[in-house]
Amino acid sequence: MHQTPDRTRRARRLRAKVTHAESQLWDLLRGRKLENLKFRRQAPVAGFVVDFFCAELKLVIELDGGIHDLRTEVDSLRDERLIAAGFKVMRFSNGAFQSNPAVVLDAIRSQTAHVRT
Repeated sequence: MHQTPDRTRRARRLRAKVTHAESQLWDLLRGRKLENLKFRRQAPVAGFVVDFFCAELKLVIELDGGIHDLRTEVDSLRDERLIAAGFKVMRFSNGAFQSNPAVVLDAIRSQTAHVRT
């Protein structure tokens, strides 16, 4: 799926309105801090704007706030489309990340090790 100017504008708007949890995770991922992998945030991928994306691993990471409790079906369909397009999707709640970021980073690390071997 190709990129459109509308998706690019949406990604830029989302980058400007980052949540506290996204900001914290971004600080841990940016600048190749995790396994020397390049991550992008609020990146257009397969017709969606995802929270974090590593092109090398085709890995999408989503941090979900409370609103996602009300949209599990929409998120599930979105994940299915991303997976069908060849991407791996990891989804974490903001609360899980903020209460124990090490667990989330270890989960991401284990996925990177799995894909890179």
